[in-house]
Amino acid sequence: MLKPEHLRTLREVVQLGSFAAAANRLGYTSSAVSQQMVALERATGVKLFERSARSALPTAAAEVLARQAETVLMDIERMVATVQAVHSSSGRRIHLGIFPSFAQVLADVLRRTSPEERAGVKISVAEPSQLIPRLSAGGEMDAAIVYQVGNSGLSWPSALSRRWIAEDRYKVVLPREWSHLAPYRVEQLVDLPWIMHHPASSDASFLDGVFARWGLRPRVACHADDFKIIMSMVEAGVGAALVPDLALRGHGPDVVVADVPWLNTSRSIFTLIRPDRETTRLRSVLDALAL
Repeated sequence: MLKPEHLRTLREVVQLGSFAAAANRLGYTSSAVSQQMVALERATGVKLFERSARSALPTAAAEVLARQAETVLMDIERMVATVQAVHSSSGRRIHLGIFPSFAQVLADVLRRTSPEERAGVKISVAEPSQLIPRLSAGGEMDAAIVYQVGNSGLSWPSALSRRWIAEDRYKVVLPREWSHLAPYRVEQLVDLPWIMHHPASSDASFLDGVFARWGLRPRVACHADDFKIIMSMVEAGVGAALVPDLALRGHGPDVVVADVPWLNTSRSIFTLIRPDRETTRLRSVLDALAL
């Protein structure tokens, strides 16, 4: 079997014109170079040098083999570099971004993993508009789980690959003391106090459109963008709110969650991935987070 080190030595001998010069460049003795060339002749079954007392001249076969060796050695170097890159990537911590109400899903998955696996994942929690810039070519993040409400202004670089996860349906959430209003028709609720997102947010623009479809303007009792705060306000009886399913996990007993047919509204949840950072480990983590 041909050995790469013998091919590398042959290449140097042919290029430099002598065993001694090749030995000097490679850090071998002339005797070691000679032995390698004898082993290479034995492996190929071809005479590679015309030897005399004072020199060893490469044959035409040796020159052809040296040229072919150049290609083989470059392929081997590329192969080793690729394997090393994969190894380095697989050992690197995965940096994953998620939006706040997805945190409970991630926490449930991490509880089922080993401490070593958890240590291999770095997490950033922020709104999609804050996460996406960190997925740019110079950013430190590998992938981000984000959401989009309707046709909001959320945008991302075309170089990112997109993997759909789920539709997260909005529900009407009311204080428990309002349960007598069932079946919660829209005309019953619009004149009651509501907790709404701040007007400048994309969520607010979309949800305003939901009410506008019915020609209704709800009475706003509170503005808040954090769903935990919104749920606390609902529990305190401040008003009703539109809240997606993910943000309802573990809600308290002082609220009523109504899946009303007139709402029919959801937000799309998907993953944005940097293709140059997509590894088997990252895919495994993302598969575990599928809803």
